[in-house]
Amino acid sequence: MTGYAQPLRRAQEVLLRPCPSRHRLALLASRAAVMKAAPSVPESVLWRALVNKKLGVSFRRQVPIAGNCIPDFVCASRNLVIEVDGPHHAARAQADARRDAALARLGYRILRLEAGLVVHQLPVALGRIRQALRES
Repeated sequence: MTGYAQPLRRAQEVLLRPCPSRHRLALLASRAAVMKAAPSVPESVLWRALVNKKLGVSFRRQVPIAGNCIPDFVCASRNLVIEVDGPHHAARAQADARRDAALARLGYRILRLEAGLVVHQLPVALGRIRQALRES
């Protein structure tokens, strides 16, 4: 499967990028299952606030997208990705920026929330999510 390519639209040019191999997809699915089974405290808090369409839309968590990343939460109907950033993300700023750019090229809007905000000020975090949903 690695020999095939999938087109990605970016402005008016079409870029060709190799499709992920079955092995890579299986690794991502396995990693997503592990992450879903052992969420961080902020992810658990936010999931309880999002599950069962509590904000009027459906969210999924730890779902592989485009064969190369696993966002914390995805609202596919609104093309919204929510990432809960803990302290380790400060050291990963460049990697996060590259990943955000890749998701944006696929049409996703990325909302990053600090873990402390989610845990200590959940209504504020939910307000930001509602605002992002209105804008998408």
